Amino acid sequence: MQRNTPAGPRPGEYFQRDRTLQPPAYTQVYKTSATRSPQKPLLSLEQTVSEITGPVFGDHDLGPLDHDLIRNHAGDGEPIGPRIVVHGHVLDENGRGVPGALVEIWQANAGGRYRHRNDIYLAPIDPNFGGCGRCLSDETGYYFFRTIMPGPYPWRNYVNSWRPAHIHLSIFGRSFCQRLITQLYFEGDPLIPECPIVQTIPDASAVERLIATLDMNASIPFDSRAYRFDIVLRGRRSTLFENRLDGN
Repeated sequence: MQRNTPAGPRPGEYFQRDRTLQPPAYTQVYKTSATRSPQKPLLSLEQTVSEITGPVFGDHDLGPLDHDLIRNHAGDGEPIGPRIVVHGHVLDENGRGVPGALVEIWQANAGGRYRHRNDIYLAPIDPNFGGCGRCLSDETGYYFFRTIMPGPYPWRNYVNSWRPAHIHLSIFGRSFCQRLITQLYFEGDPLIPECPIVQTIPDASAVERLIATLDMNASIPFDSRAYRFDIVLRGRRSTLFENRLDGN
């Protein structure tokens, strides 16, 4: 939809949802979706003024190493594993950068284990890696993290199920209720098409939009490979978000 103005047509504010891109709430291949999928019709709740208007995130909410997972939990040493850069832009439906978005990430270490008491995978905990970080997108919508390539790990979906290497992302807008959650995978990982969670996504192009691409132009020689992952908040080319499966 476009609106005509004295300056000419401009993009409209409404973009039709394509619900065929979204995975169903329940799929047989993804075992735990049996308990996670809704059993009753969903309810639409009206948001309060405090939810819509605040808080506003700013630079004062961040520490100087929050974006650097290689250093923000390191003690006497550094994390084990390949060093990588993950970067990109937070974009709106028209490809414009979204400034001031709070981007948070969390991930497993290089051995595929999370720093969480409920993770009982036999891979060791890395004492110098916390596995989480955050940053604010700049005035162009750009965000940037330094971290370690996460390892794949087994999970109890069926015999010999493995999750591909991935990083979870949470994107906040101007308030707590404006939150989107997704995860990125890495280009060339053979476990991506084998993952039962990925297999729930019916559209191949939606899967492609969850894959970070190798970006040698942003890599740091003798230090870190770089991967680019743009986050599109709305529209026909939006990133698939786990908590907005009904559309964005």
